Amino acid sequence: MNTNIPAPRLTTPFGAESTAAEVVSGIDLTGRRAVVTGGASGIGVETARALASAGAQVTLAVRDLAAGARTAEDIGATTGNRDIHVAALDLADQASVAAFVAAWDGPLHILVNNAGVMASPELRTPEGWELQFATNHLGHFALATGLHAALAQDGGARVVAVSSSAHHRSPVVFEDIHFRERPYEPWSAYGQSKTANVLFAVEAAKRWATDGITVNALMPGGIRTNLQRHVSDEELARLRAQAAGGAELKWKTTEQGAATSVLFAASPLLEGVSGRYFEDCNEAVRGELGARTGVADYALDPEAAALLWQVSRDTLGTRD
Repeated sequence: MNTNIPAPRLTTPFGAESTAAEVVSGIDLTGRRAVVTGGASGIGVETARALASAGAQVTLAVRDLAAGARTAEDIGATTGNRDIHVAALDLADQASVAAFVAAWDGPLHILVNNAGVMASPELRTPEGWELQFATNHLGHFALATGLHAALAQDGGARVVAVSSSAHHRSPVVFEDIHFRERPYEPWSAYGQSKTANVLFAVEAAKRWATDGITVNALMPGGIRTNLQRHVSDEELARLRAQAAGGAELKWKTTEQGAATSVLFAASPLLEGVSGRYFEDCNEAVRGELGARTGVADYALDPEAAALLWQVSRDTLGTRD
C-alpha cells in the first residue's frame, strides 16, 4: 500500500486580487490574541489591521517603537479596536527575542512571522551569523519556540511564516549556511532564509500537531515595500524582467499582499490545515516553478526540515 500519496492541493474562493479585509470579512476573533512581527510597515500593517478589524487583540512586535505607536493609533482609528499593543522586537538580536518571550503572559492564538530583511549587503550579527538567515529564520525560530507554551495553552493556535518565491533561488546550504567558505551573494542568502521559513513550517506542523497548533508558510506576492530598501529600482526592474521572461509582473497592493497571511491566521476555511505553502490564497503547485509561483521540492522535504530544526537548536543553544 502506497502511504506517500500527496495530500490534495487546497484551494479557496480567494485569489491574487483578494484583500486582507475581504478574507477576514464575517470572521469574529474576539478573545483571540495575535502577534505580528514587523507590524509597523508593509503588509504587516494590513495583516494587523485585518486581525484587529475582526476583534483580535493585536501586538505589533517592532524594532521602531515610535513607528509602532503611530501604526497602532492608525489601526485603532480605522477599525474601532483600541486593543492594539506595541512591543520591542529585534529579530537579529537574540537578547531582544528572549526579552519579548519573557514578557509575554497568557495564551497566544495567532503568531504571524512577517518581519524580514531582503538582499542586504554582507552583514553579520555579533555571533557571526549571516544577517538574513539570522533575522528571517533564526529570530523567528527562537520567537516561535519560545512562545510554544503560550501557543499551546488554549489549543487551536495558528503560526504563519511569511516566505517568498525567492526560496526558488536556494535551498538551505547546510554545509555553509553563513557564507563562511563560499562567496556571499545577497539573493542566494535571501532565498536560503526563505526556504528555511517553509522548512520551519513543515517541521513545526509535525512537532506541534498534538498541541493543536497549525503552522503554514506562504508567498505574499510582489509588493513594493520597505522590505526592498537594500534593492535599487534598477535592480528590481532587472530582476522582474528576468523572472517574467517578457511577461508583465504586476505589483500587489499591501492590502492584497496581506491576504494570504490573514487567510492562514484567521479563516475557518483552513481549520486544521498545517505544513502547507500557499500563494495567492491557494496552495502552490509543488515542483512547478514559475516567476512567482510554485514551491520547490527541497522546501517541503521532511528530512531537510528535521535537520534544520536540529541545526537551529544547536546554533541557538536551546532545547524545546
